[in-house]
Amino acid sequence: MAKGKNFIKRITGWGIGFFIKLMVIFILFSVTQVTFVRYFNPPFTIPMIGLWVTNLFSSEKEIMPRHEWRDMKDISPLLIKAVMAGEDQRFASHHGFDMVEMNKAYDDIVKNKTKRARGASTITMQLARTLFLWKDRDLARKALEAYYTVLLELFLNKTRIMELYLNTVDWGTGIMGAEAASQNYFKVSAVKVTDYQAAGMAAVLPNPHKWSPVNPGPYVRTRISTIMGYMGDMHL
Repeated sequence: MAKGKNFIKRITGWGIGFFIKLMVIFILFSVTQVTFVRYFNPPFTIPMIGLWVTNLFSSEKEIMPRHEWRDMKDISPLLIKAVMAGEDQRFASHHGFDMVEMNKAYDDIVKNKTKRARGASTITMQLARTLFLWKDRDLARKALEAYYTVLLELFLNKTRIMELYLNTVDWGTGIMGAEAASQNYFKVSAVKVTDYQAAGMAAVLPNPHKWSPVNPGPYVRTRISTIMGYMGDMHL
């Protein structure tokens, strides 16, 4: 009996020690990832890797995204305002999680009994997904999304988070980032978009593969008008 208990104790101790080592390795790895994007522009994103793998092993080739990096000074303040107005109005004041929108989403599910909650993802949360995580909306990814959101807010300032987001966000089939989107939709650089063009680009972000800022349907036109109204009240 004593030998059996000692064996179980050793196995348990080994398991706990192994788990702790794995956690330390993961924390060091994730902090290194976030520290890297603080100082260096990421050469690729998780969606890009997914497309590369698909093209490598599938007979049906996917369109690889066009991408041109632009520093914040080369992106129009109108586009920055529009994206904040459409995606995350409290971006400048929250610490990665918009509790106001999260409470509204909770009310939609629990109190109003809606099948699908309103979007409550902040720009930082979206960036965490794009840079570090996979597409599936399972609990593991949600937990890691929250973890990476905390790291991004701890190690990066808001300007760098927005710069990374604008350069890596999916803006349609084969289009990644503000410069590629501006050129594709309006034939101008990201620094030269008008307020209406900026609002149109921001309006389609929730579903860029279905909606178009060039030929907007009624719903997108409503979003454009709403975003332009919010932009008038925003100060960067």
